[in-house]
Amino acid sequence: MFRTKTKIWKYNTAKGSWHFLTIDKKLAEKIKAAKLKKSKGWGSIRVHVTIGNTTWPTSIFPTKEGKYDLPIKASIRKKEGLKEGDMVSVLFEPIFL
Repeated sequence: MFRTKTKIWKYNTAKGSWHFLTIDKKLAEKIKAAKLKKSKGWGSIRVHVTIGNTTWPTSIFPTKEGKYDLPIKASIRKKEGLKEGDMVSVLFEPIFL
């Protein structure tokens, strides 16, 4: 189980926008050291994430900078009253398949 506190940021594309949280390099190193099983999609790792009162299954995605990005769906943001720039406490644990 891992915990972090980080800021929501938005990535805009021609087809819309996505909101993410970035897991810093220090915590990313701990995740890598845990040698978790990676899924097939871009080296992602399946996790259960909890923000506030909401828990859901998703994936974290490695970045070129050695961090992980966690996408935050609109339904989750709406349910928890979150927007770009908010600091968020996140609990996540690996899903072992």
